[in-house]
Amino acid sequence: MAKTIAIIFGIVFVLVGLLGFIPNPLVGANALFETDALHNLVHLVIGLVLLYVGTKKPAASARWLTIFGVIYLVLAVLGFLFISGEGLLLGIVHINGADNWLHLVLGVVLLAFGLKGKGSTSMPPAPMPMA
Repeated sequence: MAKTIAIIFGIVFVLVGLLGFIPNPLVGANALFETDALHNLVHLVIGLVLLYVGTKKPAASARWLTIFGVIYLVLAVLGFLFISGEGLLLGIVHINGADNWLHLVLGVVLLAFGLKGKGSTSMPPAPMPMA
């Protein structure tokens, strides 16, 4: 399951990263989710990493889902605490309040799938004997 989730999120991140470079009301400059070129490139890199690990062992997919989940939770906290007046996270990338909430949700979801995927890599339980 972790491999499938990694591929699904990988596709979504790549599409969102590409969409950020095209003027639209959802993702990009002055959009619902404020991004800039660096932010869009980060989405592309995350998407490509998830697509890559989605082709590897389930443990690798689960590990990277967990890593990105933690990263997104940290980004959410930092975003809620330290957005500058210009809408920059730590003076580096453009974000806004909608991004912060999305990062929080993504962090929880990615972390949950990553941890669930780590648990599912063990041996399945032995079948119950028939009486």
